[in-house]
Amino acid sequence: MASKTARDLLWEFAEKELTPGKTFSPRDAVVWVERHYPKRYKSSTIQLHVAGMATNNAGHRQHHPHIRPDTAEKWNLFYKIDSSHYRLYDPKTDPSPVYGKDADDEGGINGDIEETDVDNVEAERFAFERDLQNYIAKNLDKIEKGLRLYEDEDGSYNGIEYPAGKKRIDILAVATNGDFVVIETKVSKSYDRVIGQILNYIGWVKKNLADNKQNVRGVIVAHEIMEDLRNAVESVGHVKLVEYKISFQLQTIKN
Repeated sequence: MASKTARDLLWEFAEKELTPGKTFSPRDAVVWVERHYPKRYKSSTIQLHVAGMATNNAGHRQHHPHIRPDTAEKWNLFYKIDSSHYRLYDPKTDPSPVYGKDADDEGGINGDIEETDVDNVEAERFAFERDLQNYIAKNLDKIEKGLRLYEDEDGSYNGIEYPAGKKRIDILAVATNGDFVVIETKVSKSYDRVIGQILNYIGWVKKNLADNKQNVRGVIVAHEIMEDLRNAVESVGHVKLVEYKISFQLQTIKN
C-alpha cells in the first residue's frame, strides 16, 4: 500500500477531528499528525499543507504549481479565517477557491504581468527576476556541483519560492552532503542589506527543516555584487557571492 501523503493525513484529520464551523490552528493539525503518524512528516510540511489546502489563501496558492482546478478535490479542504485559525471549507457559502493560475508544471511562475499594477520598467524587472530564478533552479550545477532542488517528503512542495514564514525563499536547494543551501537572486546590483534577508532565511531553515546533522548556508546571486556586500560577507563564513553575466548571439535571417 502506498504511503499516505501529507494531504491524505490532513483529510483524515478533518474527518476525525473537525465539524462544520469548528476552528483549528496549524499547530493543532501538527499535533494530531505527530500523535497518529509519528515521525512521518516534519511539522513545517504539515503547516505548509494546511496553508495550501485553504481555498482562500491566495498569497500561498497562487505560487503553487500543483493547486489547479483539475486537482481541486485533493486540495480544497480548509478556509482561512486569520493568520492562525482555519475551519472546513463550505462550497455552498464560501467564495470560489483560488488556484495557482500563473504557475507552470515545473514549479516556475509564468503568465502575463498586469501592467495596470506596475509600470513597464517594473514589469520587465519582475519578468526578468522570474526568468533568472527559473534558470538557476534548472542549472543548480552551475552554482555547486551536485546541488539539487529541495522537495518536501511527499513531493508536493519544491524549493522554488519556498514559503518561509510570511516570506519566500527564492530557491531552496540541497547539497550532496545533505546541507541546505538558501539561494537569493537579485537581477541587478546587490547591496549589504540582502545579507540580513538571507540570514533570516537561513535561520528559518535551521529551525524548521534542518536536523542536527545538517548545516545551512547561503548563496547570493546578482548581476553586480557591491563593495558593501562584499565587506559584510567577509565576517559571515557560510554565505557565498556569485555574479552572473548575460551574453547574446545575433543571427541574420535571410529573406
